[in-house]
Amino acid sequence: MTRIVAGESQVPKRRRTLEIALALGLVLLISVGAIVASAVSRGSDATAASTSPAGPAAELKLGYFGNITHAAALVGVKQGFIKENLGGTKLSTQVFNAGPAAIEALNAGAIDATYIGPNPAINSFVKSKGESISIIAGAASGGAQLVVKPGIKTAADLKGKTLASPQLGGTQDVALRAWLGKQGYKTNTDGGGDVAINPTENAQTLKLFQDGKLDGAWLPEPWASRLVLQAGAKVLVDEKDLWDGSLTGKPGAFPTTVLIVNKKFAAEHPQTVEGLLKGHVEAVKWLNDTPAAQKAAVVNAALKQDSGKALPQDVIDRSLQNIVFTVDPLAGTFTKLLQDGVDAGTTKKADINGIFDLTTLNTVSAEHTSAAGLGQD
Repeated sequence: MTRIVAGESQVPKRRRTLEIALALGLVLLISVGAIVASAVSRGSDATAASTSPAGPAAELKLGYFGNITHAAALVGVKQGFIKENLGGTKLSTQVFNAGPAAIEALNAGAIDATYIGPNPAINSFVKSKGESISIIAGAASGGAQLVVKPGIKTAADLKGKTLASPQLGGTQDVALRAWLGKQGYKTNTDGGGDVAINPTENAQTLKLFQDGKLDGAWLPEPWASRLVLQAGAKVLVDEKDLWDGSLTGKPGAFPTTVLIVNKKFAAEHPQTVEGLLKGHVEAVKWLNDTPAAQKAAVVNAALKQDSGKALPQDVIDRSLQNIVFTVDPLAGTFTKLLQDGVDAGTTKKADINGIFDLTTLNTVSAEHTSAAGLGQD
């Protein structure tokens, strides 16, 4: 009889057990890897799908202001130019007082596109590192003034005075702070400094000026004209006089209103953006081709529908005379506008290359518009 020594038969058994465990582990590892790879692939596909064209949007939520500088929006909406070009896409609108509030709504998804001043658009682009918005067209040039009490004759008379702007970081707010800086004044975003600046809603600015509680304000139309014609203000600075044309080839030209879109929305619904731009181009053309009296009547009716009250005829006439309606965003001015915001303390130094996407505009407009090296055209 053969004697079996304790432990001899267990060695091969343990070896086989180890081999089986290793094999099972390898199978498990391969299976897990396949599952992870599949999940990553699905995630990548989902990410790609989220920024891939998905056809026309069911709805376009559009923002604009109740200002004459936003007449392209007023006309585009009220005359039906935008809706007609959107096809089956529903158009809904929201009216704002100033740019920063519109940007907040855009970032929150409450709107998809908006007419806005250039500086809030720049601020949004900078803060998001280029991910939030694209400027897709211009809308208006001019139509912004610093109006003051008649006793204020020169910039030297502003020391210690209180001025207003529509909203901190808005286009007129930045223009005012930048101009005061060039006059040797220091201003703070908290309202302190050599000249106090109180960001105030436009309608409230008119009342405060009439009550003697403000010395002046840097305002877009029709509010500059309202203070002049209804409250006895005088023009100390017409902003067009500060732009010599060296950046645009057009003396006196500077962007007051541009049209921007949420980047993700534009990537998903390029057909809807094209429809918006077609309607916008038609609205600007209508403003430039229509006789003054008819233009004033249509714009005033649109303002009344939004605010409940029409403007006096002299106010709307003066306002329209101060504005040039154009689809050109005057991109050559944007580096200076950014620097003005930096000087004013409302934005940071940044690279704004890529802020413009004028490719669709240039397919629907008869004239080629340049991005001045700051994006696509």
